[in-house]
Amino acid sequence: MTDKFFWNLISVFAILNGLIFLFKNQLITAGNHVWVLVTGNGLLAIITGLSYFLTRRGLGQDNNNAFVRSVYASTLAKLMLCLFGIGIYVLVNRSQISKSTIFLLMGLYVVYTVFETFSLQKLLRRKK
Repeated sequence: MTDKFFWNLISVFAILNGLIFLFKNQLITAGNHVWVLVTGNGLLAIITGLSYFLTRRGLGQDNNNAFVRSVYASTLAKLMLCLFGIGIYVLVNRSQISKSTIFLLMGLYVVYTVFETFSLQKLLRRKK
C-alpha cells in the first residue's frame, strides 16, 4: 500500500480506546456499557479497514461504475453490520439497554466514516 491509511486507522482506534478507558468511570456512572463501546470500536475499525480495501480496489478499475458500486457496497455493508451489532446488543441486554451507549456507538460510526471518507478523498486527489 502506498498510503498510510491502516497505520492511521490503528492510531484512531487506539486514541478512541484510550478515551474510552480514560473516561471509564464517567461512562459507567452515566449508565454506559464500556465493554460494548470497546467491542464496537474494534469491530468498527475492522469494518472500516475492509470497507477501505474494497473501495480502493474499485478505484483501481478502469470502469467508473465499478468504483461507484464498490463505494455503495462498502457503505451499505458497514451500515448493515453496525445495525446488526446494535440489534445484538439490544437483544442481549434487553432489560438494561443504555440509549447513551447506542448513541456513542453511532458517534463512533460517524468518526470512522468521516476518517475513511477523508482518506479516500486524499487518495483520489493523488490519483488525478
